Amino acid sequence: MVEVFKTNVAHGDDAKNIVDQIHQNFSEYQANFDLEDCDLILRIQCPNGVVCPHSIIKLLLVNGFEASVLPDDFQPLATLFTRP
Repeated sequence: MVEVFKTNVAHGDDAKNIVDQIHQNFSEYQANFDLEDCDLILRIQCPNGVVCPHSIIKLLLVNGFEASVLPDDFQPLATLFTRP
């Protein structure tokens, strides 16, 4: 599963620190930032299960940052053409 967060982490050193803490606390998570994106994206993948958004948001809050889950805007093609 992949979870994507909008953050206010704007600097590379802060992003590295957060990613290091995520990897220390959640060994099964693979995390990375996209600081080039306007939403300062934090992307977390858990190949063996579900990402716990509340734990990630709390970890960022403890470090003085904000994060929120970005909604999944994906709609299967079939639902786009289905009449109500």
